[in-house]
Amino acid sequence: MSNEDAQAQAGTPEGQGPVEIDEEMARHLENKREELFEKFEIPDAFPPEVMEEAEARTEDVQAEIQSAVDERRDLRDMTTWTTDPIDAQDFDDALSIEERDEEYVLWVHIADVTHYVNPDTAMWDSAVERANTVYLPGYTVHMLPPILAETVCSLVPNEDRLAHTVEMHLDKENLGYETIDIYKSVIRSDARLTYTEAENILDEPAAADDVLEDTEVDLAEKTELVWELADAMHEQRKEEGSLVLNPRRDRAHTIIEECMLKANKAVTHELMWDRGVEAMYRVHPQPSPEEWNEALQEIQELDGVSVPGEAWDDPRKAVNATLEEAPERQLDKIQWAVMKVMPRAKYMNDPFGGHHALNFEIYGHFTSPIRRLSDLINHWIVHTNDVPEDLIALCDRASDKQQDAEQCEREYKQFLEEVGLDPSAVNNRGIEVVDEA
Repeated sequence: MSNEDAQAQAGTPEGQGPVEIDEEMARHLENKREELFEKFEIPDAFPPEVMEEAEARTEDVQAEIQSAVDERRDLRDMTTWTTDPIDAQDFDDALSIEERDEEYVLWVHIADVTHYVNPDTAMWDSAVERANTVYLPGYTVHMLPPILAETVCSLVPNEDRLAHTVEMHLDKENLGYETIDIYKSVIRSDARLTYTEAENILDEPAAADDVLEDTEVDLAEKTELVWELADAMHEQRKEEGSLVLNPRRDRAHTIIEECMLKANKAVTHELMWDRGVEAMYRVHPQPSPEEWNEALQEIQELDGVSVPGEAWDDPRKAVNATLEEAPERQLDKIQWAVMKVMPRAKYMNDPFGGHHALNFEIYGHFTSPIRRLSDLINHWIVHTNDVPEDLIALCDRASDKQQDAEQCEREYKQFLEEVGLDPSAVNNRGIEVVDEA
């Protein structure tokens, strides 16, 4: 059964086909987008010199990779795979894992974007201007030219790719870092899984053979192992007071989320404690005790919801415990009560203050350099150990543009609702313009 057939059979949004609109509605949406892009200073089209540079950097890909192999760690023989939504355009992170006597070894491979985009390029200047990818339902404004994400920075199966790898040796008892090694590598992904396929493999290991060219690859065994590790990391994070606003996330999403958190945390741990350098750290202040109390009171008053009495002293644990027991219909309201009192997270050149929601002392972003300026810059700092002179301005820029992107997305969703379209349906299924005739 093809992936699309399986989606249709499962009654998922992707199986229903795109949301159909007429040409007049399409013009209406386009006008609204243009109005919002002007309001928030979001450039849609790339300047010609940026596109020309991107196209030039994506020629003779394999020859360039072969010439770089000797200066990198060659990980092409390691079982490696990506897991993304069915409609993902690019696959910029991949996983590998091993279990040893006393430790797990987890490799998170990120597309080596800074091999192609560095401060001497027009693409870098464009990325600084844009600062992030803006995701509107049915429409995306990319931070970097999509040709990169679709070619050299996409870790597609059965092709050699340049990567920036975070290798973490984790103690089996406490899941702490024994060693962290970050280096440039060459990888070769064995499989591109959708979240649905990853779930299927966890249910039925033989399903791995359907997505592999080489059935000797131990993908089912590795998927089971990484789920075991991700589940343990997730439970430990909750135990330690990390806020988990989406407690009913499926196993495939949990694997990716926990592995990316672990890699991001490892990189910023290395930058701060081992190197003592400035970088783009993610700082999330905490609400005041009064604000937390207000949120918990609001949650307590919801029908069918009860905040466990013993948990009130630690609001994050109180919210986690409440979400796990609350009826499905109240989840959004509980999440909204928390979001209303949460201060905005921001990028700063030092990490002190920590990340309140995650309950991490130090945190930053590394795993999405194709869509976030912070990750792109942190890749550059990790590789060169050199900090851009205007780092504070770059932190402010990234924080401000993220706020703009979120507000633009909110206003566009609101507009879709006003014209009778369901934003989540458009987001999940895309749009097709049909002739009225």
